[in-house]
Amino acid sequence: MSQTTRLPRDSDVDLHVARQRREIFRAPWAVLGAIAAGGALGALGRYAIAQAWTPAPGQVPWATFATNVSGCFLIGVLMVLITEVWSAHRLIRPFLGVGVLGGYTTFSTYAVEVRALVASGAARTGLFYLAGTVVAALAAVYAGVTLARLITRRGRRAHAERRRDDRGTPGEEAT
Repeated sequence: MSQTTRLPRDSDVDLHVARQRREIFRAPWAVLGAIAAGGALGALGRYAIAQAWTPAPGQVPWATFATNVSGCFLIGVLMVLITEVWSAHRLIRPFLGVGVLGGYTTFSTYAVEVRALVASGAARTGLFYLAGTVVAALAAVYAGVTLARLITRRGRRAHAERRRDDRGTPGEEAT
């Protein structure tokens, strides 16, 4: 790979350093645009859920919990679909995975909410929320991957059987 087309390993760019500033002009603009558009959509979805489901002080912020866990489930499904089932367009993963689901999930808000719970005297609730979110999010990714594989495997098997039936078995005459 030539030096001019090589992308930086660290996406953080210090605009005060001329060499790093030049990296901006070599950026993959289509990918960045897909991530930005997806991120805006995902963040809007998260915002709508947060507005509809506001927790009382000292209680588990269930909206953030549900958003993060459902987002983890969806990333598990998405990764199976784009790595094992589809021959996806190159912008699907940046748009849906990094953009939509990255904007939809919010582990930074989760961290702030844990801190707020502990600071407000609800340390037990905060620690439950801290551990529960991680466990539920990991279980959700696993469930998403497992369910997507199960469904797509059945679908691929049924499709293969239909194709086999359409062709007929060797030696059969079409009637």
